[in-house]
Order: sequence, then C-alpha cells, then structure tokens
Amino acid sequence: MLITHIDALRSAIKYTRVNQPFEIHAWVILPDHMHCIWELPDGDDDFALRWRLIKGHFSKAIANTEYQSAVRKKRGERGIWQRRFWEHCIRDEGDYRRHMDYIHYNPVKHGYVTKPRDWQYSTFQQGVARGLYDLDWGEGVPIIVGRAFD
Repeated sequence: MLITHIDALRSAIKYTRVNQPFEIHAWVILPDHMHCIWELPDGDDDFALRWRLIKGHFSKAIANTEYQSAVRKKRGERGIWQRRFWEHCIRDEGDYRRHMDYIHYNPVKHGYVTKPRDWQYSTFQQGVARGLYDLDWGEGVPIIVGRAFD
C-alpha cells in the first residue's frame, strides 16, 4: 500500500515537515510499514503530532479500498495504519549505527531485494553519498543487525 502510493506519502511527509519540522537521518518505506530516524528541533519531542499529520494527510489522499474491521469502521479509522508507533531516543553513536543499519537492511531482511542499494524507497543511497556506507554494504554476506529497537 505505501509504495503503491509513494507520491502521496512523500507529499504527506513534506507537508508535515513544513508545519512541524524535523530532520530525516534515515528512512525506509516497505509495502506495509516503514522505519525512520528523525531529529526534532531542540526542546520539541512531539513525535505523535508528526505521525498523526503524516498518517492523516496520506489517508485523505488515497482511496479507501483497504479492509477495515468493524471496530475501525465504528471509530472512523482507516485500515492502512497500525494504531501505535514506537519511538526510541538514540543513546549514543553505537545505538545510532545499529538503528541506521537495521533500517537500511530491512528490505533485504524482508526479501524484497538482495542488496540495500537496490531498494529505491530508502535513504541508503544518501547514506552512501554522506560516507556512512560503502555502496556494496549488505551485499552477498548476511548482515546481522539484531533487534535494534530493544
């Protein structure tokens, strides 16, 4: 669903960043979920507002064709999104690196590609351009990134 409507999702993210700024360090969008690392302005910790804006803007931009349970229908909720999101405050450079790797290896983990560089809905190529990754990172040898979100 998400990559099928990637332009609507990108628009929702852009809209949100204009109204509630945040810096994107990493992002991967898969068909049914996404992972990201954001940096919010000093003194601002309102991740929930940003997610609400992204989800709402995206939901309004696409047709309502997905399955909705009776509970979701009753509450007027779309069936696109999980109800919650998980946030984690990056503790140190090692934690940052583990999360970056987890995000960028996720399309390989889920079997969509065999190399992170081949997944077009990811900031991996930007990471290569910034010198954070070699272009062939994650290729040929399974990367064990563990569970980054502990």
